[in-house]
Amino acid sequence: MKFEMSVPLLGFDEIKEVELHKVDDIFMKMQSLQDENTSFTLINPYALRDYDFEVPQNVHKLLEITAESNLLIFNIVIIQKPIENSYINFVAPLIFNTDTNKAAQIIIQESTEYGVAEKISDYLKK
Repeated sequence: MKFEMSVPLLGFDEIKEVELHKVDDIFMKMQSLQDENTSFTLINPYALRDYDFEVPQNVHKLLEITAESNLLIFNIVIIQKPIENSYINFVAPLIFNTDTNKAAQIIIQESTEYGVAEKISDYLKK
């Protein structure tokens, strides 16, 4: 599924459109449509932990979010080998509105419960 980036990815202002590809029930690949060499591994945060944040009103407007909107929420993962050494950015989630095909990355302000580089091993079942 293709999405227009209504708010740029941090550090990647040139990316205007992305395509999501399902890897499995937890992971997705987000591919830039402007640069075939730029892609990101995403993870469903709800598969790992309780995760809750407010979407800013300006993002509601940009993504045309309504009470009935179908939203996907993902976080960027920096994949390492072994996978247990990978890191997740819980502070800057990506929001995808599948009804309007618009997406944005936001920064959760003043979060004390979410980190910018949390080890995935902290959330894997042992």
